[in-house]
Amino acid sequence: MTSPRLAFLASSAESAQQALVTLSARYGHHPPADADILVALGGDGFMLQTLHRHGQLGKPVFGMKLGTVGFMMNHHREEGLLERIAAAEPATLRPLEMTAQTESGIEVHSLAYNEVSLLRQTRQAAQMSIDLNGQTRVEEMIGDGVLVATPAGSTAYNFSAHGPILPLGSNTLALTPIAPYRPRRWRGAILKSGTEITFRVMDAHKRPVSATADSHEFRDVTEVTIRESCDRTVRLLFDPEHNLEERIFSEQFVV
Repeated sequence: MTSPRLAFLASSAESAQQALVTLSARYGHHPPADADILVALGGDGFMLQTLHRHGQLGKPVFGMKLGTVGFMMNHHREEGLLERIAAAEPATLRPLEMTAQTESGIEVHSLAYNEVSLLRQTRQAAQMSIDLNGQTRVEEMIGDGVLVATPAGSTAYNFSAHGPILPLGSNTLALTPIAPYRPRRWRGAILKSGTEITFRVMDAHKRPVSATADSHEFRDVTEVTIRESCDRTVRLLFDPEHNLEERIFSEQFVV
C-alpha cells in the first residue's frame, strides 16, 4: 500500500514554520492540489484559513496544534504521522452560506465553518428583524448583535455569548443573540439545519451593522441571509483519542 501524498500548510508562527520544514523533509511535500491529505500546522484560526482556501479541493485535513487555541487540531508529534493518519477518525463539517446586501447596493457571498455574526459598528446598538423560512419570528431585536453557529462552531464565539453547545451530527444550528436589550428575556433558538435565516437591519444609516463569516468581515450590511450549504462539505481527521464529537460533547460538562 502506497503512502498518501501530504501537503503541509503552516501558520506564520515560528513553531509552525519550523515544523513545516522538519515534517516536509521527513514525509515529503506536495502541492495541495496534488496531495491526498492536507496537514495544517497552527491553531484553530489557521485551520479555518485552510478550510476557506483549500476546502473546494475536497481533500481531508489533519491538523496539528502549533498555536494558541487548538480545539480543531490534534497534538503535534513528528513521529508516526502516517500511522496516525491511517487510524484517524473523520468528522464531516458542512459550512454556512452567507449572502449579504450592503448599503451601497453590493451583494457579497461567503462561507462560514464556525459562525456568521452580525455586530453593531458604532456605539449605537444594532436593531434588526429575524425571519425563519420567510416568516418573521423576531420583529425587533436590539443589542450588540446576533450570530448563527454550526455544531463545530458552537463551542467558540457562540458559547461565549451563552449559546448552546450542539452535538456534531445533530443537524441543528444555534441562533444566539449577543447582549440583547430587546427582547430582554430572549436567549435564542436551536434550529433545524435546513432553516433559512434572514436578518434585516433597521435604520442601517444610524445603526450600522457588519456581518462576519468566520474571519471575513463585510461592513454596512442591510440584509443577510444564511443557510447551511447543500453541496459543500469538508472532512477533518482526528486521532481516535482526540475525537471531535467527544470533545464537543465533553464541553457541556466543563465547569
